[in-house]
Amino acid sequence: MNAERDARDGGAAAAVPVSDAGDRTGGVTGEVTDGVTKERELGSRAPGFIKASRTLHLSWQVGVFVVGLAVVVAGIIMLPLPGPGWLVIFGGMAIWATEFVWAQLVLRWTRRKVTEAAQRALDPKVRRRNIILTSVGLVIIVVLVGIYVWKFGITMPWKIHE
Repeated sequence: MNAERDARDGGAAAAVPVSDAGDRTGGVTGEVTDGVTKERELGSRAPGFIKASRTLHLSWQVGVFVVGLAVVVAGIIMLPLPGPGWLVIFGGMAIWATEFVWAQLVLRWTRRKVTEAAQRALDPKVRRRNIILTSVGLVIIVVLVGIYVWKFGITMPWKIHE
């Protein structure tokens, strides 16, 4: 399958260059040209004047890491508490992805897995199975609640009439 794609594209994929700063470059995610989505470049998205100075770029990376870490820690705290924990964690990962290749790769992997799960969930067989399982679960819950009400009646645990 990859050989067919390589043949259509005119040969094997080019090697990904690595700069002296350790950044890898590739294509751009989200840009669609001729029906093909290109991947976004890997590496730092810092402005050029920041990349020009190694000290400034390093301090920029430390700042991005600290801000991303604060957001990820806030998301982890929100997991057991009320709040959009996973959304905040992915927001922190997106902050890290503006500067670090590893975070960009994690987000690409996550995006790919979420897309695959969404496509599987829209499969008619899977949807039918999920609807059947949900219906059976609701019937079981209604029967159990009916048995409880029949056996014990509807009594509230608090006493309102007092």
